Amino acid sequence: MNPYKCARRKLSSLKTWVPGLIEKRPHLIPTSTSVHISTAISCSDLFIPLSWARSPFQASDACPERLLGNERRRTCPKPCTQDKDCGNKRQCLCDGQCGLSCVAPGRTCPWPLPSGYNFVASLLSPTPSFSALLEVRCDTGYMLPNGLDAAIRRCQGDRQWSGDDPNCTAPTSPQVSCPLPEEVTDTFSIDGSAVAGTTIRYTCLSGERVGNSENLCNIDQTWQYPHPICQRVWCPPPQEVNQGYLVAVQRTEYDVGDAIYYLCKKNHLLDGPNRVTCQPNGTWSAVPYCRARCPIPAERSRVLIGGLKRWPYDVTDSVVPHGESVTFYCKHSRKQCSFPYTQTCFDGRLNPPFCYLEPTWLQYKLFPHRLVSEIEACSLVDLD
Repeated sequence: MNPYKCARRKLSSLKTWVPGLIEKRPHLIPTSTSVHISTAISCSDLFIPLSWARSPFQASDACPERLLGNERRRTCPKPCTQDKDCGNKRQCLCDGQCGLSCVAPGRTCPWPLPSGYNFVASLLSPTPSFSALLEVRCDTGYMLPNGLDAAIRRCQGDRQWSGDDPNCTAPTSPQVSCPLPEEVTDTFSIDGSAVAGTTIRYTCLSGERVGNSENLCNIDQTWQYPHPICQRVWCPPPQEVNQGYLVAVQRTEYDVGDAIYYLCKKNHLLDGPNRVTCQPNGTWSAVPYCRARCPIPAERSRVLIGGLKRWPYDVTDSVVPHGESVTFYCKHSRKQCSFPYTQTCFDGRLNPPFCYLEPTWLQYKLFPHRLVSEIEACSLVDLD
């Protein structure tokens, strides 16, 4: 039999046997804040003992004591033991966790309930007055926080329905993920999630990866590709540098991250880094060169070096280091003036510009003030 019809039939019968019993003792029927109604409930489950019906007005011990501090955010009416403890239009009735309380039985609780999502509310009593019942039932596939799909709520003395507002949600299924073997997590840095439908990326903690850099976790908890592996990477002995030498422990194999140093012999300048490391791909980082110094191809004419005008013999050994710029002075073809022309030393080679003419010994000795490097510089107009 439908439990609600059964409940109403029992209540109707009790009202016939003992007038006022149900209004005085609403706790005697399933009116807890959250009761699961199942079609498996028999009519006998809703039977109210006759011992309670024989003396309904003296059965105050059947109503629970007021549970102070446990009223579930509700306001309890004035406590009482009999009707004369209450004012006009109020009766001493059992009000759930509030115990015997002064209640106005004619007052009603809010009805209908505000529309919500994923549930249907049905009033099980003729009116939404004190001790009336309503059922909250979740839509198919949804459940209340306690895991049930329905709850019974009772109209309380504070004119509010017992229990919490309904919150029916769809149960969440546990996430499915793919296993990652220990040998993979120990050798790779994994970027991403192993949840089904997502992709991870592999980065070797050491060595070089052999295999796919990415992998997809399938819905059946298998990986789309085999896991890659990390192979040990090493570098061969570094190459020798002409006019230079190594500062390193001699080995046949060097591990990734190992460093060696280069130095150059006398009269040579290091072109590049002096520290070279073994890279993750098994090769050395950029190897430097040892570059030779350049003789200054001028003897009897001053040149400009580092912003200073100098005779070549005033420069140490008459040489400049690799990469140094030297400015020569050339004579204008039609006018008595000079203009600069700069050349750069590269690994022992510094060529004079095509316009430069080395003065003769007589010019240098007899007419030093007429040397090209000493005469007036050409103006911009002269050079046009």
